[in-house]
This record gives sequence, C-alpha cells and structure tokens, in this order.
Amino acid sequence: MDDEMEKEIISDTKEAETALQKKHLSMLDRLSKRQQSRSTTSTEPSTDSTSSFLSRFSQLKSSIESHLAESQSISSDPSQLKPHFDKISESISDLEKLVAESSYFLPSYDVRSSLKAVSDLKRSLDSLSSELIPKKKFSFKNKAKTSKKDQDSVVTESKPVRDSVQPSYVARDSPGFRNKTGEVLVGEFKDSEIGEFTISDLDSCEVRIIGCIRALFIHRLKNCRVYVGPVTGSILIEEAEGCVFAIASHQIRIHGARRSDFYLRVRSRPIVEDCNDVRFAPYCLSYGGIEEDLRGADLDAETGNWANVDDFRWLRAVQSPNWSILPENERVGIVDISNLESMKEEI
Repeated sequence: MDDEMEKEIISDTKEAETALQKKHLSMLDRLSKRQQSRSTTSTEPSTDSTSSFLSRFSQLKSSIESHLAESQSISSDPSQLKPHFDKISESISDLEKLVAESSYFLPSYDVRSSLKAVSDLKRSLDSLSSELIPKKKFSFKNKAKTSKKDQDSVVTESKPVRDSVQPSYVARDSPGFRNKTGEVLVGEFKDSEIGEFTISDLDSCEVRIIGCIRALFIHRLKNCRVYVGPVTGSILIEEAEGCVFAIASHQIRIHGARRSDFYLRVRSRPIVEDCNDVRFAPYCLSYGGIEEDLRGADLDAETGNWANVDDFRWLRAVQSPNWSILPENERVGIVDISNLESMKEEI
C-alpha cells in the first residue's frame, strides 16, 4: 500500500512539473512575441522620422541655394548684400541645428551627408561674400589710438577662415577671451545665460567657464586647458594643438586639432575633420551646481557618444587612425573649477 501511494505521489509530481514546464514555455513564447512586436513597432517611427527629416532638410537646403543664387542679382546695391548674407547665414545655422537635433535617430550616413551639405553651403556663402563684398573692410582714416577691444576684433576678423567654417562664426561680435598668453581666464555665468562665446588665439592659457552658454566657438589654441560648463547648443573647435578640453554640448565639431585630449559629454556623435593624434574620454568637470546646469541643458544623461566619433576625412570601414580612446590610466581625475580666486579676465 505504501508503495502504491509512493508511486501515486511520484506520478502527481511529474505531472505537476510537466504542467509547470508547459506554462513556463508558454510564458516565454508570449514574451518573445511581445518583444518582437515592440521591436517592429519601434522601428517604424524611426523610419518615419528619418523620412520627415530628409524632406525638411531638402526643402531648407533648396531655399538657401535659391537665396545664394539671388546674390548676383542684388550685387548692384552693396547696402543690401550684408543683410542678405546675414539672413543666409542664419538659415544655414538653423539647418545645422536641425541636423544636430535629429542626429539621435538618423543613420550615420545621413548625418555625415547632411553635414557635408551644410559645409558646402558655408563654402558657397564664403565665396560669394569674398567676391561681392568689397575687401577693404578696415580703413584707418586717422591716427587715433584703437582700444584693446577693437584691436582684438581686428585681429580676430582679419584671420583667414577655413573652408569648412561659416564666416559669421568669426565675424560675430561676441564676448570672449582673445589674444592671451600664459593667463588663467575665468567666466562665471551662473545667474545669467550668455549667448555666443568665443575663445581664440590663446597660448599656454587655462580657461574656466562656470554656468551655461548657448554656443561656443574656439579658434587657434596652443598648449591650453579649457574647462567649460554645459553648452545648450553647439561647440565648434578649429585649430588646437597640445590642448586639453573638458566640454559638454549637444553637438561638438572639431577641425584641425593636433595632439589634444577631449573629455566630452555630448548628445550627438562628435565630428572630427583634418585632425590627428586626438583622444577622447568622458566628461570630467565639476563645480558647485554643475548637476543642475547639466539638467537645465538636457545634458545630465551620459550617452556614451564621447566614444562614438565620426571622422569625416576617413570613410573606410576600419577604425580611423586619427583619433583614439584615451587610456584610463592616462586620464585626469575629476577637475573641480569651483575656486574662482585666480586672476580673472573681464568680459
């Protein structure tokens, strides 16, 4: 009797295990189908978004090209050329912003080709500006002493502009640090948001910017350290050698950099052009209130894009030799720039 009861118990246990296994397999099957359904659904908006972007981009690009074509017809009235070119410049900036904002879902090829089209438009604008606007932009009619600010402006504007950079980046009369050697330059914008900020022609300087700015333009730096709080728009770096940058922005573009390290927090893939021996690592900056500033700039989340660099001069499938990941044992620690007691440059 005991043997029969034992057999019944074993039989019931096996049946229960079999039922449980079937239930488990059924659940896994439902989860798998649900995941497949979600994956299929999630790809559709991306396709739609890409198609919508390409259509919008094409319309804006055609509009800019039409305005560029009109430049020759209004060249007889020089007073109209500057506002005409300024309007085109703003449209190109808007187009580049559209690419930056859409780069989160666009395929890499579409990002590269779109930014290449933007660069071509900038070159066309630069060429027309040089051709149609009289080149004698600076004339000193008297011997009056020029202020230091004016001297900085002249030096900045008279430098040649590389073909991939929009002329207005350099010509804009934005606040900034210019033409310094061996100084610590500090800007604090915690209580008021500043617009465009320019850092140019520095040698062996350290730049510290606390707070948010909307756009940052960096030109011709040598042996400098640049520590910048969140930038809500884009950062353009052109010609840097032997420098260290800790920067956070929605879009970062680097042109003509040599032997420099970049510690980045960026929403879209950083872009390098004509660079060599540049290395990348995650953002390492700290100061009182930086977390709040990063949240306000929508840069609080680490995307990992600091390591997803696009080299526009390297189109092969293999890794570009022009940039690399900075080894962990060579990275600086957290850089805290909260102490503003160092010498400041007035803005």
